[in-house]
Amino acid sequence: MNIYSKKQKWKLSLLGFAIVIAISSLFITNSLVTELKKEERKKIELWAFSIKQLNNINIGEECNYSLSIKVITDNDNIPVILVDECDSILEFRNLNMNTDNLSNSSLRKELSIMKGQHEPITIDILGNKQLLYYKDSTLLSRLRYYPFFQLGFIGLFIFIAYLVFNASRKSEQNQVWAGMAKETAHQIGTPLSSLMAWIELLKEKAGTESMVLEMSKDIKRLETITDRFSKIGSKSELQQADIVALIRQSIEYLKSRMSVNALFTLDFPNKKIMIPLNTTLFEWVIENLCKNAVDAMKGKGEIRVSITEDSNNVIINITDNGEGIDRSILKNIFKPGVTSKKRGWGLGLSLSKRIIEEYHKGSLFLMQTEQGVGTSFTIRLPKDLHSTTT
Repeated sequence: MNIYSKKQKWKLSLLGFAIVIAISSLFITNSLVTELKKEERKKIELWAFSIKQLNNINIGEECNYSLSIKVITDNDNIPVILVDECDSILEFRNLNMNTDNLSNSSLRKELSIMKGQHEPITIDILGNKQLLYYKDSTLLSRLRYYPFFQLGFIGLFIFIAYLVFNASRKSEQNQVWAGMAKETAHQIGTPLSSLMAWIELLKEKAGTESMVLEMSKDIKRLETITDRFSKIGSKSELQQADIVALIRQSIEYLKSRMSVNALFTLDFPNKKIMIPLNTTLFEWVIENLCKNAVDAMKGKGEIRVSITEDSNNVIINITDNGEGIDRSILKNIFKPGVTSKKRGWGLGLSLSKRIIEEYHKGSLFLMQTEQGVGTSFTIRLPKDLHSTTT
């Protein structure tokens, strides 16, 4: 069962929708920019015509040139530079620069920009040719970059909303997990008390000693399971414990309840390694990983468990020679609901990772897996909670 496959499809669909919106926004803005550029070209052509008309005035000729003058004076947003045939600057307007400190090099730089943006407009004044250069107005420049700013702000808003939603959802999931675990512990407690009473009655009958002994072991196991569930969502209390003895004890219990064809090979140091542990929860992790290994081998194969250490950490490797993990779920194996089993909720690895990382400040990760060869998981636990795992 992989509940994250649909989630991935939804993410891709939303990404595709966002790309369509972005392309549409850019297309519409580009169309507006193109139209505005045409309008500005017409304005500059009209401005050039007005300059030509005023410069070609015949002395003594009475005409109304108020419209030409108005066209020239009303251009207060399109930067222009007028040059002669020798490329000498004759006039300039709307450069948005301090005219007091305006140098020839600054004007030349602006002229170079204008030459790169638009073709000049030629003005014939009494046989002398002048060239009018211009560049996009501030409004047109802003409009060209507007969709990028728009998409940036939208993206930032979506990102912040995602972080808030994700944090809220994670908090809600944690509450649900803790609530379900405590309710499970509560529900198990009632029949467990009843079973303990029945065992006391069986002890009084002759010939039931071996049966009572085995039932007592299983009841003790149920008490341990109940204790595990009750600790989910609570503050973890860690105490110094010998991790070598603890893992050995957990595996001995599992061996008696698993297939005889599942061979455990232990590579442990011949000494105690004392580290801060919540023994009840850590045993749960070892059991989950070992049970998964047995399932991957279909009850037949070898599980190798090794313990090593460095100056700061204890490293536990659990390796099987089973089928390996399917690539389709590889990225999500530690997420709840992901499993390759036909039956199962896919909670074991998710719980194990949470117990190691949140309760013990260590790390649990997939070291390697290969189809038909096997899988190896690694646990790193700090010897001291003030040290950092690497």
